Formats: sequence, structure tokens, C-alpha cells
Amino acid sequence: MSAVWTTAYLDLLARDADPAEFDRPVDAARRAGADPAAVAEVERARESALRVREVLEARRRREHELSALFQTAGDLASLTDVDAVLHAIVSRSRDLLHSDVAYLSLMDAAAGDTYMRVTVGCTSELFRAVRLSLGAGLGGMVAQTGTAYATSAYFEDHRIDHTATIDAAVADEGLSAILGVPLVLGGQFIGVLYAAHRSVRPFAAAEIALLTSFAAHAAIALDKARALSETRAALRDLQVADEMLRARTVAVERAAEAHDRFFGLVLRGGDAAAVAAEVRTLLAGDVLVVDADGTVLAAAGSSAGPTAAEAALARRAATAGRTLRAEGVHAAPVVAGADVLGALLLRRGEPLEEADRRILERAALVSALLLLFRRSVAAAEDRLRGELLEDVLLDRDGSGLPARARRAGIDLSVPHAVVVAEIAGQRGLAADAGASVAAARGGLSAVHDGRLVIVLPHLSPAAAGALVSAEVARRTGRSPTAGVAGPAAGSHEVRAAHAEALRCLRTLQALGRTGEAAGSADLGFVGLLLADDRDVPTYVRSVLGPVLDYDERRGTELVATLRAYFAEGAAVARTAAALHLHANTVTQRLDRVTRLLGADWSAPERRLEVQLALRLEALVRHPD
Repeated sequence: MSAVWTTAYLDLLARDADPAEFDRPVDAARRAGADPAAVAEVERARESALRVREVLEARRRREHELSALFQTAGDLASLTDVDAVLHAIVSRSRDLLHSDVAYLSLMDAAAGDTYMRVTVGCTSELFRAVRLSLGAGLGGMVAQTGTAYATSAYFEDHRIDHTATIDAAVADEGLSAILGVPLVLGGQFIGVLYAAHRSVRPFAAAEIALLTSFAAHAAIALDKARALSETRAALRDLQVADEMLRARTVAVERAAEAHDRFFGLVLRGGDAAAVAAEVRTLLAGDVLVVDADGTVLAAAGSSAGPTAAEAALARRAATAGRTLRAEGVHAAPVVAGADVLGALLLRRGEPLEEADRRILERAALVSALLLLFRRSVAAAEDRLRGELLEDVLLDRDGSGLPARARRAGIDLSVPHAVVVAEIAGQRGLAADAGASVAAARGGLSAVHDGRLVIVLPHLSPAAAGALVSAEVARRTGRSPTAGVAGPAAGSHEVRAAHAEALRCLRTLQALGRTGEAAGSADLGFVGLLLADDRDVPTYVRSVLGPVLDYDERRGTELVATLRAYFAEGAAVARTAAALHLHANTVTQRLDRVTRLLGADWSAPERRLEVQLALRLEALVRHPD
């Protein structure tokens, strides 16, 4: 059914029907007994078709106006084409004098200098744009004296008043020999006609006379054109105004489209990635949204992160509070008041028009709004997670904890690692680091009793400690001292693991091992005393494992030799006597222990660990 009405309205648009005829499909639909929804659809089609008709009518009017404007300009130009006349004179002078370049400059009475009007054979944009003040350069001398002047070698002619600007333009064009003759009308100087060569050569008198004659023709042509100058200027102004109006209309339409897109994006709860995609659609370039540290938050087009130059440009834009451009990239600051949230980078080679620059800046403003909103949501979630962890650690709201945790997306029944870190100093940055890790990993984070406590699921205690330490160090510039424990499932086990991790932290501090993250398994026999489960076999194997394995594989008695060695006060001779062995045999066995346990096994601190492990090993083997 909708296709029928669409075809009907397309037919009406095709024959430019009167607006009243656009009601007929609606009436036909009602007469046909269409349901209200179908009638409403036809009415919407009518409104869309009428809007299209209005747009087409506006464009026809505009084309008619422009056609009339251009026809008028053509009629006026056909009366006398001064540019064509001047170009012909300059071209003929170049041909007759066989010069490399010919050009003509006119007097600007308001500025008191001359400017380039026509050039033939020139390749330098710098030369075409040069202006000569009276007395400066060869043309300035002709303008000041009203007489012809020729030089065979411009840069070697010291009679000429050389200036850096004029010499640079002449050098850029590569000219050497230059002839200039004045354009005079009714005794009044109006400009200079030139012929020039890129090589050194003199100008003959006949050449000077010939160019002077052409200058007289040029002056007459200019005199004839003066009667039309004001009309042509008005026509040019009218055309410029029309172009500006059209450009302004396009800019307003694009700005309105951008506004609608960004407004809809905010209403839909979009994010930085959606902003980047919209900017890429509107401005046709690769887009990056970066935070204040240069980290990419979103990208559209190329996924390559910002280069060092782009990151520096983003920082300068934030400092200046405005959009800046460097080679191939534009940077708009994403700020909220004095808070720098990041930058919006558009990789596009050509400069932005004013309207496009405003679109980019509006996108940066929307990005700031969305980032602030996301920050507020994250802060609320962090508070919720922190309060939940506080209640777990303090054993509050016991029966309600699982339900609250599920609402926060936390499953306390799965194994969790617990990290307790000292955050003396930059407490706020450390707390932010903990909240960031917890949010990314689906865990909990809080500052409890002045320490940072983080609970992370599905990680070993060592991995959790390394992750937290790295993030805190990145944010604060200093590695924290942290105790770890786990795995723990359920609020009761989490509290027990927290207590163990806290004991490990205090032990690290007491031992002077600041900046480390360790659990009871990493603290040797001290960890054995701290641990809640006191896993003696694991401890024994961590200290004596290589020796135990060697005895088991080879049938040797290294463990028995160590017991006797310590029992006899570490005296080799007495140990040999106690074991009924030769002293060399005992020495060889101790050397084997050194190779298995390391050279420091007999150092005072390590010796205590080895002796304790030997005693515990005997108890494990013979518990009675």
C-alpha cells in the first residue's frame, strides 16, 4: 500500500502539481476505507512530499536568479574585456621582444604602491603576489620617476633599491634581465609594463621603444574600461554576496544536521566511539578521542594511536582552549571548565572551513559531556563497590550482601584474590588506580582503615598483587607495599583472606621489604606462621624440594646428612664420625646440597629456614 502512495506523490512532484493536489491521495485512502494507521502514513508521505516540493521550488528560484545574474555579467563583459586586452598586449610584448616573461603592474593609490595585474610566462606564486612601493625595486624606480628603466643583471645592478621581499620574489621566478616602462594616461602614472629574461642580456633601444608603445595601448585600454569599473565591481560584490549566502546556507544546514546528530547521540546514551563515528561521517577524516594522558578512548577510521606530534598538538590545544591544526591533523580540546578531559583529533589533510571547525568543536563539547557523564556513573559505581566491600570486611548486612553484590555485577561465591596495599602519600591517585582495576576486572575496591583493599575474581593472589602494584605505580610513580591472600569464596572467606593479607603487609613492612607484593607463601617460615591454613608439606617442599627429589631418585641420604651436619654444629669431622663416613664423603654430599639449594643455603637467614624445614619434614614423615 505504501508503495502506491509513494508513486502517487512522485508523480505529483514530477509534474510540479499544485500544493492542493497533494491532498488527493489522503482523500483517496480515506474513501478506500484504509485503517487510521495507513491514513496516517499517507499523511506523513504528503508532508514529506510537500517539503520536497518546497526545496525544489527554492532551488529553481535560486537557479533563475543566478542565471539572470551571470547573464548580466556576460553582457557587461562583452562590451569591453579589459583583461583579455591587457593579456593580449602583454603576450604580444613577450612575443615581439622574445622575452621569457612579461607582466604588468598597476598603481594602488590608496596603498601607495603597485601590484601585479597580468603575467605571462610566470611560474612563481610568490612573484605574482609581490607589491612594489615607490622607489623600491626596478618597478618602484619606474613608478617614482615615470621613465623606462632596463637592467641586464638585476641582482648586480646597484642603482636599484633592493629589498628582501622583492629580491626573494625575483629570485623565486629566476629573473635576471628586466625592462620596465611606465603606463601613463593623461599625464598620470597608472602602472608599469615589463619584459624580462631569466638570463643576463641587455635590452636594445628599439626594444625599449616597442615596449613603450605597447604601454601606451595598455593605458588607452584601461581608460576605456573605467566607465564600467563601478558596475563591474558592484556585480562582483553581488556575486560574492550570493556565494557567501549560498555558503552560509550550506553551513547552516550542515550545522543543523550535526546538531541533530549529536543531540540524538546524547539522548541515546552514546559514547566516545559514537562521537568519533559521527565526526568521521560529517567531516570525512580519521578520528581519535584521547584522554588527558593521550590514551585512545575511541577511534573511527584508522585505529593507530596518536603520534608524539599529535599528542603534543592535543596538549597545546587544551592549553590554548581552542582548536589547533598541524600537518594533516586538527585537535579540538575536550574540556569541562578548567578540567582537561582529553582531545578530539581529526586526521585530514586540508584545512577546515569555519563551519566544519565549529562542527569539530561541537563534537568535542559533546565528548566532554559524555565523558563527564561516564565519570559520574563510574564514580557512583565505585562508591557502591566501596560500600559493598566495607560491609563485607566489617560483616555488616550479612544476609543482604549476596543480593547487593549481584546487583553490582559481583559474584562473591567464586574464588577471589585479596590485596591489601599501603597507600601513604598520593592516596587519591592510589584509590583511583584500585577502583580502575576493580571496575575492569569485575571486583571490589575500597580504602579501609587507611589501606587500599582490592578483591578480584578468578585471579591468583600473586597475579592480583602484580596487577594492582603495576596500576598503582603507573598512577603514582611508586610501587606500593602489598600483602596478598586467597583464593577466597564468600564473604566469610574474603574477611579471613583480608586478615591474612594484612598480616603479610605488616610483615613486609617489618622486614623492610617496601615496594613488594607478597603472600604467606612468599615469606618463608614467617609466611608459614602467618597463614591460616599452615600448609606444612608445601613449605617443606619449597625449601628442601630439590634435595628431597634427589634422594628419592638416587636413593642417597642428603637429608640425613644435613640433619647430622646441623646436629653436630656444622662440623664436617664430627658429622662424618656420627654417620660413620669419611670426611670427604660428607664434604661431597654438602657440595651436592649447595648445587641443589644454592650457595647461600648455609647463610644465617637461609640456614634457619633449612633447619626448620628439616624438623618439619621429620614430623610430617613420622607424625607420631
